[in-house]
Amino acid sequence: MTLPRPASSAIVVRDGRFLLVKRSAPPSADLYAFPGGKGEAGETPAETALRELQEETGLIGHNPELFATYELKPDTAENVNHHFLLSVFLVSVADDGTQAMAASDAGALGWFTLEEVRQLPMPASVLECCEVLARRKS
Repeated sequence: MTLPRPASSAIVVRDGRFLLVKRSAPPSADLYAFPGGKGEAGETPAETALRELQEETGLIGHNPELFATYELKPDTAENVNHHFLLSVFLVSVADDGTQAMAASDAGALGWFTLEEVRQLPMPASVLECCEVLARRKS
């Protein structure tokens, strides 16, 4: 088995709603997820999360705080051969009126309550993070 490639995601929560993008490219095409993607050479996981957030939504993130890590292994049953070490960060964004806009490999985006999140197709890791954060807030 090959070593996992680094990847990062950015969790942004505003008014109790999670920012999710609908992926338009593999892996996880047509699934909702936090903005994120593969790390580039010389980039820290936190830098990857902030870059991907800006590329996919236009939002500029600050103060990344590591929230969770996942090893996403290949799934031969579903013909998925991607192997990543995913670092998930809580990220702050300025509430300055800047509107998030889907860009890069984000086909769409939205701000979703936990109840709405539970109805969307998404990787298990994304739902797990939303559930944990919702429990912390209550």
